[in-house]
Amino acid sequence: MARAQGARAQMALAFETIYGTPPVTGFTRMPFATASLGAEQPLQASELLGYGRDPLEPIKDALTADGNVVVPIDAEAYGFWMKGAFGAPTTTGEGPYTHVFESGNWSLPSFSVEVGMPEVPSFAMYSGCMVDSFSWSMGRSGLLTSTVELVAQGEDLDTSTQIGTPATLSLKRFGHFNGSVGRNGVNIGNIVSAELTYQNNLDRIETIRADGKIEGADPSIAAMTGNITVRFADATLLNQAIGGQACALTFGYALPTGEALTVSVPRVFLPRPRREISGPQGVQVTFAWQAAQQANGDPMVSVTIVNGIEGY
Repeated sequence: MARAQGARAQMALAFETIYGTPPVTGFTRMPFATASLGAEQPLQASELLGYGRDPLEPIKDALTADGNVVVPIDAEAYGFWMKGAFGAPTTTGEGPYTHVFESGNWSLPSFSVEVGMPEVPSFAMYSGCMVDSFSWSMGRSGLLTSTVELVAQGEDLDTSTQIGTPATLSLKRFGHFNGSVGRNGVNIGNIVSAELTYQNNLDRIETIRADGKIEGADPSIAAMTGNITVRFADATLLNQAIGGQACALTFGYALPTGEALTVSVPRVFLPRPRREISGPQGVQVTFAWQAAQQANGDPMVSVTIVNGIEGY
């Protein structure tokens, strides 16, 4: 008897033309490490009296479909998640291509994700998916991955795949050693670690429907936040925090073959941090930064990906 194994799991993604309607073609195989994307429908216990001590049968409550996927940050596949988070990019070049994704769009694309376990067989199609947030941490070593939080409209189960033969991508993965953090165009020294999180803060439209699904999800006020932990070697960042000035931060990765990913946050504010001396080792300071839109109204954050894909 076959049993489900994570090593054989598959994931494919395609953007929708109509919200909640999976496309017939156009799916692309997505690399992923873990996935908690799923639907759940709790039961409401009966409150009725007069039928003895044993309760009557429960009834079904509303359906909720959401979860996250942990994916590698690479030069090609990660662009699909960025399109979900920001909308379609502006693409220039003739190979390599430069794709620029920008925050601020009120209308975000929806997509369908099929997660398959062929040995059972069981294939789950999640339609009406939208990116609620993405985040990752930068360090000196380890595997570089990003957590993408999703909100979906619903889940449909089948015993066979519904996507045909998906397109495949070349996995050109970035590593921590390819990373850099810059402030006002200059690399910051003494960086121990960094974290960044972008949130669309999706508002689920929970209307009365016979199928229990949501009507959609609307983006509300976005947020770009993170942490920078540095060895306390000079007062540059501390003085900025005390003075309340803004700076531009960039988080980037580049491969020797030319592929690159850069997150640009032009207007970042730093809080005044606590400086703790916990022992004889070096003193570290953590700045929990927040981003805001630019003074001229330009986007709060942009993500630039350079690769060989002609368009997303």
